[in-house]
Amino acid sequence: MRVVFAGTPPFAAAALEALAEAGHEIVLVLTQPDRPAGRGLKLTPSAVALAAGRRGLALHKPRTLKDDAAVAPLREARPDVMVVAAYGLLLPQAVLDVPAHGCLNIHASLLPRWRGAAPVQRAILAGDATTGICIMQMDAGLDTGPVLTRLDTPIGAEEDAGALTARLAALGARGIVEALRELPHLVPRPQEEAGVTYAAKITPPEAALDWSRPARELALHVRAFNPAPGAFARLAGDAVKVWEATPRDDRGAPGEVLGDPTGRLLVACGEGALELRVVQRAGARRLPGPDFARGAQLAPGSRFEPGRAAPAAI
Repeated sequence: MRVVFAGTPPFAAAALEALAEAGHEIVLVLTQPDRPAGRGLKLTPSAVALAAGRRGLALHKPRTLKDDAAVAPLREARPDVMVVAAYGLLLPQAVLDVPAHGCLNIHASLLPRWRGAAPVQRAILAGDATTGICIMQMDAGLDTGPVLTRLDTPIGAEEDAGALTARLAALGARGIVEALRELPHLVPRPQEEAGVTYAAKITPPEAALDWSRPARELALHVRAFNPAPGAFARLAGDAVKVWEATPRDDRGAPGEVLGDPTGRLLVACGEGALELRVVQRAGARRLPGPDFARGAQLAPGSRFEPGRAAPAAI
């Protein structure tokens, strides 16, 4: 098929590569404009832009799709279908109407649960046991179109957002290739109104650890915000990011460092305690919890503070 592809992060690049390998003619790739990245804030192309460049595909980086000039290259490409994955721009009706077989979205949740921008993180935060991929027909709403296929997968007990996103990227790549192969035979199924939830975009302040919350909740918090923006607390006023953590049954005052004969770094929560397995202070490297505790001379009774405002870059 003649395919226009729209996507931005590595999650989307996996699908683009799979479609090209499956023999589809990628007539145009749309992606977000280059963004500042890294400590030097150098303008950097998206993962999809890099993948398209390696394959010599036509590439378009519009800031909006709301004007005719931005949509013109899409019309000129005469696509059979448009495939969208984590693109970052809403498609107006003028775009949805261009492909002969419509626009298909690769969405990283089991719709109608977790419509929106951050379905992977929200699923982990909520403690969901299962998630997956939906291939859906796009309409003018936010992830409201009928579903063509869905692929389920369990969420690992210690799986963080980075690892789960990578698995879902591979699942989505496989799913979209299968969906295009079977497209004439797939029956669109409208989403049920019951069970609709929205996965709002993640903001850095959300990553602050609140020690008054239960340890099991904070462990989900750490997993959901790894790799970005990273769950964090404060120690003597300095931002400390927590990259891996496990809930324990120990008890104490929220934020208190607990004594442990095995050397684990345990911080008391509103219910239970959180073992900080991998920790990083601003400007330093990541350390196992016991090594961090020794270096920071954290005696039992020392206290971690809540995260409060977003930390400096680590």
